[in-house]
Amino acid sequence: MPYTASQFEGSDSRKGLNPATLLIIVSLWIAIVGNGALWQEMVKLGRLQTAKDIWVAICMGLMIWAALVALAALLAWRRSIKPALIFLLIAAALGMHFMMSYGVVIDDTMMVNVFQTDPRETRDLLNLRLFITLLLVAGIPIVWLVFTPVQPTKWRRQLLRNALILIAGGALFITAIALSFQGFSSLMRNHKHVRYLLNPLNSLYAIGQIATKPLRHGPQPLQAIGQDAKLGASYAAGNKPPLLMIVVGETARAANFSFNGYARQTTPQMAQLSQAEPFIYWKDAWSCGTNTASSLPCMFSHLGKEAFEDSKARYEGLLDVLQRAGLAVLWLDNQSGCKGVCDRVENVNVSQAKVPEHCSTGECHDLVMLHDLDARIAALPADKRAKGIVVVLHQMGSHGPAYFKRVPPEFKKFQPECLTNNLSECTREQITNSYDNTLAYTDQLLASSVKWLKAQEKTSRSAMIYVSDHGESLGEKGIYLHGLPYAIAPDEQKHIPWLNWFSPEFASTQKLDIACLQQNSAKRITHDNLFHSVLGLLDVKTSLHSPKLDVYAPCLKP
Repeated sequence: MPYTASQFEGSDSRKGLNPATLLIIVSLWIAIVGNGALWQEMVKLGRLQTAKDIWVAICMGLMIWAALVALAALLAWRRSIKPALIFLLIAAALGMHFMMSYGVVIDDTMMVNVFQTDPRETRDLLNLRLFITLLLVAGIPIVWLVFTPVQPTKWRRQLLRNALILIAGGALFITAIALSFQGFSSLMRNHKHVRYLLNPLNSLYAIGQIATKPLRHGPQPLQAIGQDAKLGASYAAGNKPPLLMIVVGETARAANFSFNGYARQTTPQMAQLSQAEPFIYWKDAWSCGTNTASSLPCMFSHLGKEAFEDSKARYEGLLDVLQRAGLAVLWLDNQSGCKGVCDRVENVNVSQAKVPEHCSTGECHDLVMLHDLDARIAALPADKRAKGIVVVLHQMGSHGPAYFKRVPPEFKKFQPECLTNNLSECTREQITNSYDNTLAYTDQLLASSVKWLKAQEKTSRSAMIYVSDHGESLGEKGIYLHGLPYAIAPDEQKHIPWLNWFSPEFASTQKLDIACLQQNSAKRITHDNLFHSVLGLLDVKTSLHSPKLDVYAPCLKP
């Protein structure tokens, strides 16, 4: 009697490959071909010159292969093996492209940044090199997978086979470490960033860390802070209410800021304004993180970098305390969001605004945040506006790699510039020109903001703080963009510009000694200081305020 298709499903067949065979072949491909960034870095570090070095590299390849085989063995079933392997191939190809093209590494903070990337930022990362890498690393084996039939096998036999593959993979992983332990441990100890290049294990580990965080930390309700916050004596009757603008820069590094001694004049308008009313520039300012997802919540937190990173609890931030004290707070965003910082205050994302003068090139440039600002402020609660106003502008700033998109044509001062998001196609001069143009446009935004603040002086006493969320690498040591783990990130990704402007009336009412601030401007400060400094600057009284972390406190007149 002939067999039916349903009867045949439960038995072995000689047609096609077993799921375990597929995962072994594809995992080997990924370990060798998909780890181009790892092998490239080993060459740069001079760790492929001796027989011992080559042996360590071979063992590292075996570790990656064994780990992938062991992990994929859990999904080595007829219907699940192909989707699982296709996912691993695409993840490996994407990781390899970004690590090789920009010198970045992949950890959980970088993965959070990936998940929070908006469509505009995603478009900036698409280029021909990416598609070629996807085609060569993932496309070829995916085509082979699609046209290779999977051998049907009895589930008990496949379960046993998968279990043996899992055990064998684990055993090979341990053996490879043991056979190269001295060289491998030396490599990881002296070059910590290499551990983040093991592709795609780096991505899988990062995703696992993010996915299991709620389980590891448990449900964390948002905890209120600064419930004792109140306005101080400077809000007495007769004094104009304060108007503070906080401009959160994006990817601005101190090294290319003219106020920091950069040879080029990237801040000409602020330099001109400072001749009449001096700006306070903190020369030694440092970020909390190396990407927006980590830096932004940290810099508005009361905890400070170390406590913020170690904390399992969720807390309100600076803007919540200011609003609780009675001030009107407005957040304007030309970025991919405020990462939770502005969720409980009035906030508007203007990145898709329909303002032709600022949004005619497919994206909105940062000056759009000043458009209709008076009307947006007028819509805030009148009782809070009467006490004081805090406006936060979150820039698109110098976000790469498509720096050329961040600046309207009429503001492109430095030429020739890099006109592609594939930075490897451009010279260092072109990349630097494009980046410096973004800082020059930020100068335009800050100068325009100061002029707008001065126009409000009939009804308010105004001030401005500009501070970037993190810096940027422009090709130093083959590294581009940002987002490296803080411990191994170069200073270019952490040393940031921090600038202050105070109207004479604001400084007088708040009893700020401008000369003292200028004398202290070489003092080392970090994002840890922002929370306490803004509270002190606005005379908001709360037990959370730490005078030791308030950069303005030492320069208050008696």
